[in-house]
Parts: sequence; structure tokens; C-alpha cells
Amino acid sequence: MKKRISKKYFTLLYIAILLFLFLVIWTVWGNTALMINVITVSGSRIPAAFSGFRIAQVSDLHNAEFGDGNAELLKLLSESKPDIIVITGDFIDASHTDVGIALGFTQESVRIAPTYYATGNHEAACSQYGNLKSGLEEAGVIVLEDEAVSLERNGEIITLFGLDDPDFTVKEDMFGEVPAMVGTKLRNLDSGEGGYTILLSHRPELFETYVNCGIDLVFAGHAHGGQFRLPFIGGVIAPNQGLFPKYDAGLYTDSGTNMVVSRGIGNSIIPLRFNNRPEIVLVELNAK
Repeated sequence: MKKRISKKYFTLLYIAILLFLFLVIWTVWGNTALMINVITVSGSRIPAAFSGFRIAQVSDLHNAEFGDGNAELLKLLSESKPDIIVITGDFIDASHTDVGIALGFTQESVRIAPTYYATGNHEAACSQYGNLKSGLEEAGVIVLEDEAVSLERNGEIITLFGLDDPDFTVKEDMFGEVPAMVGTKLRNLDSGEGGYTILLSHRPELFETYVNCGIDLVFAGHAHGGQFRLPFIGGVIAPNQGLFPKYDAGLYTDSGTNMVVSRGIGNSIIPLRFNNRPEIVLVELNAK
């Protein structure tokens, strides 16, 4: 009897050790296995000339490096053949800032495609943001701080907005004024001409505001995919959304507004992801 119990015990222990090792290997791999997530956004408001237009999104790099000088990240970007590259904030990390990593990346990204940048909360918290901005502009990156630019293709135009992160203006948002503030900024940026609009904004939790302002397509980040992703449930926790965030990753649609939320690339306060591979998002526009 004792031998049977002993054998059963060691069998279960062996299985438990194998499962633990599998989870460790899976987690380590999942934190380093960079991927491209392709999303198609269709709509009748997309100008015909922009059908097939490809937008690569890099978000929440947080000073991460994939390969020497981010060679792996740049290689995947190049292979995706984007028409433009958009960076949606937290390009640096306020707690361990390395402006050189960010600038080294963009010095190469501008060779792949025109690169546009909007800030995140880590830029707002970082004393070196001024140096980062200067370096980005010197590299040829178009920095959008509550600004709009036009993208032209075969005589047709899309308007690209970029919002500064709310933390540059309001810290913590104790009184809930951020949605109104962001809505005012967007309405001031809108020319009123009624063309297709794309917004770069770090914050996905403001989706209702983007919908109310009639933005056609939003690129956001910040949520890190919920950091730990559970099958059939999704992300576990995200900044400014708390447990089981509503907007953690992928495509969301409401009243004609599409929002793409990147799971991001790097980590910050929580240094580990689970079942949540770092990603480049590639959006292809499809005019109906």
C-alpha cells in the first residue's frame, strides 16, 4: 500500500513539475516572440485612393529592445510594407528612461515609411521628454501634439490627428474632466470639412469621447493587452480601466468609429506578460 501511494505521489509531482516548466518556457517565449497582428478596417467613408493603405502601429515600447538596435522589430516593420508608421505613446519609460533606444529606432523607421508620433503618460512623467521630442524631429518623425496633418494619395485626403496625453494637462483626473477636455481638443482640431479622420491617442478608455466626436479610426495603446490574458476572458488589468478592462486589445466599433488597441511591445510597472505576446499592429484600409 505504501509503495502504491509513494508511486502515485511521485507521478503527480513529476506532472506538476513538467507543467510548471512548460508555463515558465511558455511565458518567457511569450514575452520575446514579437508578432504582427493584421486588422482590416472597412468603410464607405474611406477614400477610394486609400483602399489598401497600410498603417503599422508601434505602441508602448517602454525602452524594450528586440535584437541589437531593435533589429528584429525593424525587420518585421519593413517586411509588413507599411505606407506610414504610427507610434502611440509610452515610447520611453519614465522609471528607466533611455532616449537613445527610442531615437535609434526612429532613425531607422523613417527609412521604412513616414513616421508619426503621439505621446503617452510616460512621456508626460519624464523630465527627458524635451530631448526625446527634439531628437524625433531631427530624425524626421512628425510629432503631433494636439495637431492635425493631411495625408494625400492620388488627389484624395485623410486627416490625421495626434493628441498629447492628458497627463500633460491633468494629473490623476480626480474630478473626471479628461473626457470633456479631450472632446474640446478634438472639436477644435476638426476642420469641419467632413473627410475621413484618423486619431493617434494613447488612451483607449476614452473611446466614448472619440465616438461622440465622430472620429472614424483611432489608434490607441496604454492597456498592454491587460498584461495577463486569460482564455475566453481577455486581459486581467489595465491602467485607468482596472480589473478586466473593456478595451484591452484588438478592434472595437461603435456608431461608425473604429478603435484599434495595441497590446504594445514593452512592459513597465509589471515586468512580465502572460499569454500576451508583444505585437506590431498592421491596419489595412478597405474602401467600400
